[in-house]
Amino acid sequence: MNRNDILIRIRYAFHFKNAELIEIFKLGDCKMEALDLVNLLKKEEEEGFWECDDNILDAFLDGFIVKNRGKQEPKPGQKPFPKPDKLSNNIILKKIRIALELKDTDILEIMDLAKFKVTKSELGALFRRPGHKNYKECGNQFLRNFLVGLALKYRPI
Repeated sequence: MNRNDILIRIRYAFHFKNAELIEIFKLGDCKMEALDLVNLLKKEEEEGFWECDDNILDAFLDGFIVKNRGKQEPKPGQKPFPKPDKLSNNIILKKIRIALELKDTDILEIMDLAKFKVTKSELGALFRRPGHKNYKECGNQFLRNFLVGLALKYRPI
């Protein structure tokens, strides 16, 4: 799934206006100009399309967490959490889960809304550390259906 589509789907699910998106980027320590945001939200074939890279989406997701849960100050002696080299679908899913404080049952309910069947053990495998024997890559289809389910659950009608 391309990063622009993920940003657009989250924007749609929570009915964010451009000003709100700019504020979320700011909370994620990313300065986003209104024109740049408009170009991020364009379709690939449109003139001025700007591809959303991992750093931009990561900053947005970090800002989304801060917007929903507040800024967490590091404890004395605590090392800052390292930024991932590559933003995998698993990390994207985990950050959305953290931002919305979703439990496994909440995610299963969201997936049910999207008519995508998943078991609790399959879901747990997505949140394990890479290298764990039960770790499973989050595929594009799973993430896409999760975002569809989010829209069905959170989008004001």
